[in-house]
Amino acid sequence: MIAARDETGRRSHAAALGAAGWLALAAAPTFAVMALLTGVLGGGHMAMMCSTAQDASPLSGMVPMYVLMSAFHSAPWLKLISARRSGARRRISIPST
Repeated sequence: MIAARDETGRRSHAAALGAAGWLALAAAPTFAVMALLTGVLGGGHMAMMCSTAQDASPLSGMVPMYVLMSAFHSAPWLKLISARRSGARRRISIPST
């Protein structure tokens, strides 16, 4: 982990937190692309193994799994969008007359 001292002399882990933030933002689009590629190109050998089960659930394939993983990892994107919208509202404050 990268640690540096800030102006008060305390150790700061800003670089490590920044990397973790970027990884959190990368998860949802990565799973979405994987779902798209698996749906378009097919699942290969794993899809054949999973499709052999009779009366399988519609959520048992790789594409639904990747879509669900993308949805579960969308929280950092929602926080980013919310922060930008609230920041934009604060900057454009209309004075009362």
